[in-house]
Amino acid sequence: MKKRMTIMLIAVGLLIGGLVGFNFFKGYMMQKYMGKGGLPPATVSAMKADYQLWQPQLNAVGTLRAVRGVDVTTEVAGLVRSIDFKAGDEVKAGQVLAQLNADSDIAQLHSLEAAAELAAIVYERDKAQLAAEVISKAQVDTDAGDLKSKRAQVAQQQAVVEKKTLRAPFAGKLGISIVNPGQYLNPADKLVTLQTLDPIYVDFYLPQQQLPQVAIGQALTLTTDTYPGVAFVGKINAINSKIDTNTRNVQVEATMPNAKRQLLPGMFASVRVNSGDENRYLTLPQTAITFNPYGNTVFVVKASDKKEDKDEKGNARLLAQQVFVTTGPTRGDQVAILKGIEPGTQVVTSGQVKLKNGTPLIIDNKVQPSNSPDPKPQEQ
Repeated sequence: MKKRMTIMLIAVGLLIGGLVGFNFFKGYMMQKYMGKGGLPPATVSAMKADYQLWQPQLNAVGTLRAVRGVDVTTEVAGLVRSIDFKAGDEVKAGQVLAQLNADSDIAQLHSLEAAAELAAIVYERDKAQLAAEVISKAQVDTDAGDLKSKRAQVAQQQAVVEKKTLRAPFAGKLGISIVNPGQYLNPADKLVTLQTLDPIYVDFYLPQQQLPQVAIGQALTLTTDTYPGVAFVGKINAINSKIDTNTRNVQVEATMPNAKRQLLPGMFASVRVNSGDENRYLTLPQTAITFNPYGNTVFVVKASDKKEDKDEKGNARLLAQQVFVTTGPTRGDQVAILKGIEPGTQVVTSGQVKLKNGTPLIIDNKVQPSNSPDPKPQEQ
C-alpha cells in the first residue's frame, strides 16, 4: 500500500509540474511573440510648430450710434397739410419736412400786427403832442409800453406760425414715416427719424483693469455679421470719466468713417482694439496640448533610430514621444508655446488619447483640428 501511494503521489506531482511548466512556457512564448510584433500603429494628425506674430488686442462687443440722431416731432398740435420728403431722403439742415395747417394762426398774426401798427401811430402822435405840451409824459410812457406789448404779441404769434412748419434740425438721412396729409398730430408725435450716418459712433465697454491699455486716438477694428469679412477702421475719441459701479466696466466711444452708409445706428458689432507691440510666439492648436495638474504635455513625432525598426519601404518608423511644454497666452484656437519644443518640431494635433511613448504612428492630415486665431461659431 505504501509503494502504491508513493507511485500515485509522484504521478500527481509530475502532472502538476507539467501543467505549471506548460503555462510558464506558454506565457514566455506569448511575451516573445508580442515583443517581436510590437505595438500596433495609431493614426493621428500632426503639424509643425512655427512662429507667428501676435498683435495684442482687447476684444469687446459694441453698439453703433449716430453722431446726431433724433425723432423729428412737433411742438404744437395741428392738421398735416403737406409732407415734403420721401422716406430715405438725404436732407440739409433747415430743409422743410412738413407743413401743418396754420390758417387761423396766420389770421391771428395779422390781427396782432394791425394792433401793433395802431399802437405805433398813437405813440408817435402822443410824442408830438408832448412836445407841444398838450399831454403829460405819463401818457407817452403808457403808449410806449403798449407798443412794446403789442410787438411782443406779434413776435409770439410769429413763433407759433413758424412752429407749424417742421424743418430738419441738422443734415442727415431720413427714415420711414407713417404720417400722411390730413392726419392730426399732437405735440411730441413722431413725424420721421433723422440720423447723421457719416461718421458714426460705436460704444463699447472694457473691464476697468484694461483701462491703462486704451487711449484717445488709439486705432480699432470693427466687424459685423451684416458684412462678413469686411473690417471697418476707426479711432477712439472719448473714454467715460466714470466706472459703472454695477459691472466695473468703463464706456469707450470711437468714431468710424461711414462714407458708404453701410453702418446703421443700433447695429451689433465686434470691436478689437490694438494694444502694444506685436509679439512673436511659437504656436500650436490647443487640441495638441494635454493639460494636466502636474504639467502640460504634447506628443512629438520622432523617427526611430533602430536599424531593424523600418517599414516595408525601408523608411524609419515614426514613433510618439511625450514631452513637457510651458504654455503662454492663447488666441482663438491657438496657444503659445514658451518652452519645451523647437520650431519645426512635428507635433500630434489629434489622436493623443491612444498614444504612449514609443507608439508607432501613421500620419493622416486629411482632417485637421481648427487652428484659427479668430474662430467663428458654426450654425447648424
